[in-house]
Amino acid sequence: MLQQNPGHSQWYIDRFDRMAAEGHDLLGEARFIDALAPRNSRIMDAGCGPGRHGGWLAERGHTVVGVDGDPALIETAQGRHPNARWVTQDLAVLDLEDEDPFDVIYAVGNVMTFLHPATRTEILTRFYHHLAPGGRLVTGHQPARGWSGEDIQDDMRQIGFEIDHVFGTWELRPFGPSSDFVIVVASKPSAQREGTE
Repeated sequence: MLQQNPGHSQWYIDRFDRMAAEGHDLLGEARFIDALAPRNSRIMDAGCGPGRHGGWLAERGHTVVGVDGDPALIETAQGRHPNARWVTQDLAVLDLEDEDPFDVIYAVGNVMTFLHPATRTEILTRFYHHLAPGGRLVTGHQPARGWSGEDIQDDMRQIGFEIDHVFGTWELRPFGPSSDFVIVVASKPSAQREGTE
């Protein structure tokens, strides 16, 4: 996208700044993550953009690491939310070995459907390896963008995730055939159940 539209980053920042100024609620996803995360959790904001959600979660005491492949968005996140760590890195080669495992990783706002389809399974696998045993992954996207709710669950299960919940909205409406959004909450098995850690 950056190659096709070099001005996309600033457009994206301006768009959400404008929506915030107009009074739109832009933190539903962050409240959702905060509700399922234990206090003082280690959280990865995958595809963090300018850091809106991660910054809010850091203000509530969580240790947040945001990752995005767009350096302009990371620079904005660093300037606006210095209480978190922001890393420029492509999720397809995600490697934060200098970080302890995470309690929660989330990729919301259609992040998963912006990925090249050939990288999706690799990225889910990298999320799995960056989670602590018992840690949780949350994804949220529009199935119409090419990854159905059933398909992403199947891909997660093949990697080793257990599916905890599937919702159709951040207000926890159920997911069904007519839903235009899918939220999947999945868990990495605990050390005792996984038997390998």
